[in-house]
Amino acid sequence: MLKEIGNFIDEVKSIVSHTIGDRGRLRTKFEIARWASEEDRKLGKIYSTEESLKLFGVPQFTKFERNVLLNTGINQIFTLICSSSGTKFDNANAQIGVGDSMTAESATQTDLQATTNKAYVGMMTGYPTYGTNQLAVWKSSFDANTGNFNWNEFVVRNGATAAVCLNRKVSAQGTKTSGQVWEVSVQISLS
Repeated sequence: MLKEIGNFIDEVKSIVSHTIGDRGRLRTKFEIARWASEEDRKLGKIYSTEESLKLFGVPQFTKFERNVLLNTGINQIFTLICSSSGTKFDNANAQIGVGDSMTAESATQTDLQATTNKAYVGMMTGYPTYGTNQLAVWKSSFDANTGNFNWNEFVVRNGATAAVCLNRKVSAQGTKTSGQVWEVSVQISLS
């Protein structure tokens, strides 16, 4: 009869002297400028805060930050970077969309959440700007007849045909009424 008896102990010790990690920062800034009419916009007519609150329900110029990049938008960015296909978020295609939904942002959403009160407007001349300071700025002007409802949500998308939304932000910004002109800018920076 053969017996084998033995003990075996194996230890591996590792000491990590530093942490390795990736770091990135996304910053988004929104700005809305409001005028009572196209004529006031052309004249650069500025309202006092009190007048602006009576006319728009909010200050004439509003700034707010943060948003959620949508999964579909992130995938579109990588498609544009890594291939020769995809629709750009450029002057010919990009639109800013506004709607009246207050549904919280989620990366899995694909568009504005409003069912009827929503509008998309293409870029103003010269927008988007990009290529310096690690940022891009999109800007659209909603004329007297466009977007006349509560403005609670915002997106940047790459046009009506492709309709891929880059981001979504929920922020109650007042009610645009017929005759008023509101300009929206969205600035996204990466570092």
